Amino acid sequence: MALASDLVKIFDLPAHPLLVHAVVVLLPLAAAGAVALAVVPRWRRRYTWPLLGVTVAGVGSVPLAQWSGDQLYARMATLGNPLIERHASLGNDLLPFALGFGVAVVALLVAGRLADRERAAAADDGNVPGTWRRICAVVAVLVIAAGVAATVQVVRIGHSGSTAVWDGIGG
Repeated sequence: MALASDLVKIFDLPAHPLLVHAVVVLLPLAAAGAVALAVVPRWRRRYTWPLLGVTVAGVGSVPLAQWSGDQLYARMATLGNPLIERHASLGNDLLPFALGFGVAVVALLVAGRLADRERAAAADDGNVPGTWRRICAVVAVLVIAAGVAATVQVVRIGHSGSTAVWDGIGG
């Protein structure tokens, strides 16, 4: 990474187009994995740590992409392109979606682990209440909704960014 006139570059390219790909790949991948673990509880034990790693990397890449986008926007603001302004505005809205999704994933993994213990105890003694299993089901629905919302927002931001770049070239 080289700092050249306040614009961070990677391999002599602005960092933003490269860093956004971490968000574009990791956040939807984490959402798909979270949905899978929400729907198929037996996978939780095996895939908890990989899902947590991808989720943390995806959520953590959002501020980096926003920071590099702010740098690039400051450089391009003189162009007065409303498409770039829309992309920047949408990009600034992603972090709450990503954080909400990340919190929901952690809640699913914790509630899922407790539900699995409860399920094992119920197999031994039929009088165990299903409180954590119910909580896990509710959290699973929240994870699916948060994952879909975060992915839709990533797609909207990516589409607006590519439109800003490619329409700017043709127009």
